[in-house]
Amino acid sequence: MSTLDVSEKLVIDAWRVRFRAYMDLLKVRLSALVTFSAVFGFILGHSGQVFSWTTFVGLIAGGFLISGASGAANEIMEREYDKLMKRTQNRPLPLQLISVREAYWFTILAAVVGILLLAYFTNWLTTGLGVLSMILYVFVYTPLKRVGPIAVLVGAVPGAMPPLLGWTAATGGISYEALIIFGIQFIWQFPHFWAIAWVSDEDYKKAGFKLLPSGGQKDLNTAIQIMVYTLFLLPLGLLPTYFGFTGLNSGIVATICGVLFLAQTFSLMRDCSRKSALKIMFGSFLYLPIVQIAYLLDKI
Repeated sequence: MSTLDVSEKLVIDAWRVRFRAYMDLLKVRLSALVTFSAVFGFILGHSGQVFSWTTFVGLIAGGFLISGASGAANEIMEREYDKLMKRTQNRPLPLQLISVREAYWFTILAAVVGILLLAYFTNWLTTGLGVLSMILYVFVYTPLKRVGPIAVLVGAVPGAMPPLLGWTAATGGISYEALIIFGIQFIWQFPHFWAIAWVSDEDYKKAGFKLLPSGGQKDLNTAIQIMVYTLFLLPLGLLPTYFGFTGLNSGIVATICGVLFLAQTFSLMRDCSRKSALKIMFGSFLYLPIVQIAYLLDKI
């Protein structure tokens, strides 16, 4: 291999590393899950209306960039804390794969482009909710993580916004159906985040993050709270069927998933172990997309 070929390969490898670092900064996998929830709300809200592909694509692109910009801003603000935690020490900023200045400009660009895409292709209500979600996540939820478990309550609001954004992009308004799908995702986040906080408790303590309820203890009281919020998902999951904007089949799927999810919390209440918390965490990752897909299939 010639010297020129070696040099070209090194340049390509360097650009590949930087590209991957920028994608990691956007939290691509998390942003994709967030975008899926927005797509779910859009399709569910489009019943009886002409499907607008331009609005649909604009929502996907704009929603992804706003979610990615929120995640990137979170990484910028927590870069010193990320160095302390095993789960985050390989992020781009702790590893200095890109500079903080570059991260700032990239985040601003992603946020501005995302907002403009939503404003142009959807409507002002959807754009406003997207901006509100970003503000709550970056400037309220992120600093509150070092204050106490109130952060989970605040963070659950922008976390539940995606299906609401999808619905408003499709319909131009907020209805009781939109509030129901918002509510399901809102309540789901409590067992989801608390299970993550339980599993990552040692790491979080290194950074001073306080997300667990009941004084931040991994005990029966915390396990009971996880169980109670999971229990709420059973009646909530049936509301779309009850109000008739999805069918019976999705109600059955939501109930089965809810019961299986709830069963995992009893194991945590019994042994208060990391293993049981880990099962709840993975169960929560499965619950939401399965139930949302069931609603969509039942609607289509």
